[in-house]
Amino acid sequence: MGAFDTLQIAGSGLGAHQVWLDTIAHNLANVNTVRATSDTAFQAQMPINRPQDGGGVEVTGIALSDAEGIVVNDPDHPLADAQGNVRMPAMDTASQMTQLIMAQRGFQASSQVTKYAQETYTAAIGIGR
Repeated sequence: MGAFDTLQIAGSGLGAHQVWLDTIAHNLANVNTVRATSDTAFQAQMPINRPQDGGGVEVTGIALSDAEGIVVNDPDHPLADAQGNVRMPAMDTASQMTQLIMAQRGFQASSQVTKYAQETYTAAIGIGR
């Protein structure tokens, strides 16, 4: 392991957690998106990660949830079909909030590792002077 591998690994963690936070924010912003039953429902996003050789993580794509969603009876909605149904995303707000907390904690941990590594490298450079 090289001298700056810790920074690379923590940096990749920061990037992966940032993508996770962004997808959760997008999901939560669309949790109440209503569509006609003839359309597909909003699809929640989830990043796909894979480990990198030598440590760290890489975001390789974004997975989407089921496009079917949930059919809900709301006859007063302007998009309701003849039976009074609309399509909502098949997404649980509580699950999204739990993921938000996990992503925030992971981002904070990666950030702290980066801070400690920078302090350690700065101290090591100071010893060499």
